[in-house]
Amino acid sequence: MKRAWLFFIIILFIVWYPVDFFAQESLIAVKCGRLIDGVRDRPLINAVILIDGDKIKDVGTNIKIPEKAKIIDLSNYTVLPGLIDAHTHVCLTPEDEQGRSPVLYKSIPYRTIEGVRNAQRDLQAGFTTLRDVDSEGADFADVAIRDAINRGLIQGPRMQVSTMAITITGGHMNIPDLAPQIHVPQLADIADTPFEKIKAVRRQIKYGANWIKIYVTGTLRHINRKTLEPLTQMSLEEVKMIVEECKRWDIPVAAHAYGGEGATNAILGGVRSIEHGFFLTEDQLHLMVEHGTYWCPTLSVYIPNTEEERRDPLRQKIVESHKKTFQRALKLGVKIAFGTDAGAFEHGQNAREFKLMVDYGMKPMDAIKAATSVAAELMRWQDKVGSITRGKFADIIAVKGNPLEDITILQKVAFVMKGGKIIINR
Repeated sequence: MKRAWLFFIIILFIVWYPVDFFAQESLIAVKCGRLIDGVRDRPLINAVILIDGDKIKDVGTNIKIPEKAKIIDLSNYTVLPGLIDAHTHVCLTPEDEQGRSPVLYKSIPYRTIEGVRNAQRDLQAGFTTLRDVDSEGADFADVAIRDAINRGLIQGPRMQVSTMAITITGGHMNIPDLAPQIHVPQLADIADTPFEKIKAVRRQIKYGANWIKIYVTGTLRHINRKTLEPLTQMSLEEVKMIVEECKRWDIPVAAHAYGGEGATNAILGGVRSIEHGFFLTEDQLHLMVEHGTYWCPTLSVYIPNTEEERRDPLRQKIVESHKKTFQRALKLGVKIAFGTDAGAFEHGQNAREFKLMVDYGMKPMDAIKAATSVAAELMRWQDKVGSITRGKFADIIAVKGNPLEDITILQKVAFVMKGGKIIINR
C-alpha cells in the first residue's frame, strides 16, 4: 500500500511541475567576458551562453539566466568555439618521421594506444574536432579511436577519419630503399590500376572512412630540384573516377598535392580539399576559387627545425613559396581551413599554426574562423560545430587575454568544454 501511495505521489509531482523544472537541472550558463563566436567579425562583450545537455540552447548579451542553472564564470576570459584541426595524424608521432617506419617497428595495437594519447592531447589543447587525414599505415586504428570516443569509452575530440589513403607503387607512402624480394606492410593502400583504386576506395569506406585521401603528388624526395615540379601520381581521369565513386557513397575526397600537374588534376577532378599546396600557382588558386576547393596549407610543419634543414635549398624554397602562395590565396579569396599536420610534430602544439597564418597576412579573426566555422564547412559539419550558436554542440574553449591582439594566446588554453562537459579548467 505504501508503495502505491509513493508511486501516486511521484506521478502527481511529475504532472504538477512543468517540464522546465527538470530541464533546469541540466542547464549551464557560461558568463563570457569576451565572446568570439566563430561567425561575427567582432566579439560580443559580457555575453552569456546557455547550455542544455550537450547543446547550446541560447547565446547573447541579454540572456536571462534561469535560477537553477549552474554558472561557469569566464567573465575574465575570451571565450571561443572549440577549435578544429582539419589536417592531423593521430596515429603518427615525430619519432615515426626519423627514419624508422612505424609499420616495421610498432604494432597496430601499440599505435592505437599512441593515437588515443595524441587525440586526448589535441582535445586538451582546445581542439574539440579533428579531421584525421591518413592513419599512416596503422590500418583502421583511426576508425577504432573515433568510434571509441563516440561511444564514450575514451575521452577525445570529435573525429572524421580517412583510414589508409591511396597512393601508387614507388610514390609517396610506399616505403623506399627495400630489396625487391622483401614484402612489408605499407603506409598507404598501393593502387596502380583503375580497378585497384576503386577497390581501395570501396574497402576503406566499408570499414569506416569518412573521407578518402589520395596522394596526387609525391613527397619531398620526388620534387625536381631544378624545376620544383612534384611527381604527378594521378591523372585527371583517375581523380575524376575516384571522386565519382566517392559521390555514390556521399564521401568527400582530400588530395595531398604540392602543386604541378597533380594539383591541377585534383582541382579539376573535383576533390573537396587540397593539402599542403606550397607550390600552387596563381592560375591554380583561381581554379580553386572557381571550383570552391578548400585549402589546408599546413604552414608550420615545413619550417626547418634543424641546422641541416635550414641549409637545405629545397626547404628554403618551399618555405618562401608557401608564404607567397598563402598571401596570393588570401587576396584571391581561396577558402582556407586551419590544418597543421600534427603527428609530424607533437600533438597538442597545433595552435602554433595560428602565428604563421597571421604573420603571413591573415587577420586574427579570419585565422580563428579558419579553425572554427570555415573548417566546419569543409567537414560538412557546419550544423554541428564551428560556432557558438543555438543548436550546435556545446564545444567551448577560453583563454586569458585577447587573441585578436596576440594570436599566440591560443597556445595557452585555460578552459575546454566538449558537449557540455568540462575537459580542462585551469
